[in-house]
Amino acid sequence: MGTITMNLEELQQSRKAKKFNLWLGIIGMFMMFAALSSGFIVYTASGVDKGIKTILPQAFIYSTLTIVLSSITLHLAYSAAKLGNIGRQKLLLLITVALGVVFFGLQVHAWKILTQQGVYFINNNASQSFIYVFTGLHLLHIVVGVFVLLRALTGVLKEIPQDDNVFRMDLATVFWHFLDLLWIYIYVFLLLNQ
Repeated sequence: MGTITMNLEELQQSRKAKKFNLWLGIIGMFMMFAALSSGFIVYTASGVDKGIKTILPQAFIYSTLTIVLSSITLHLAYSAAKLGNIGRQKLLLLITVALGVVFFGLQVHAWKILTQQGVYFINNNASQSFIYVFTGLHLLHIVVGVFVLLRALTGVLKEIPQDDNVFRMDLATVFWHFLDLLWIYIYVFLLLNQ
């Protein structure tokens, strides 16, 4: 009995540590994007010729709709996991992963449109470079997020214990929802400054 209690305590401590590390990472990412936003604002305030001076591609609107939809499907997958509805969880996780991949493709398509408009990463107007920095760093986090979702899906396919499954889903859901909110912030920020 004492060993089982000890293992439960260790498991709870381990989970608390993992969740704490996730929140530390989220805070770090938030601070990084806040610093980039500040740098952008300072740069554009230095002269009237320093703005983005281009219309953002409509692909960013579709990206936004895609990532919001993916947050909804992931939330539903998490709810299914808590109810023990593994079949529904698998399906919704697969849909969420697919939407993450679609988001990635839409972002790359938006970059292609930007280059067709003459907006390149390296140019005389750093405001335009910031578009690539913001979206590129976010896209890097999306790649990590897709791997987190795939890990959750792998756990379901391997039929890990219900408690472990729900915990993995909890971490994946928190991270993915953060990425969703972060993208909305980035997109609105860029829209307001175009």
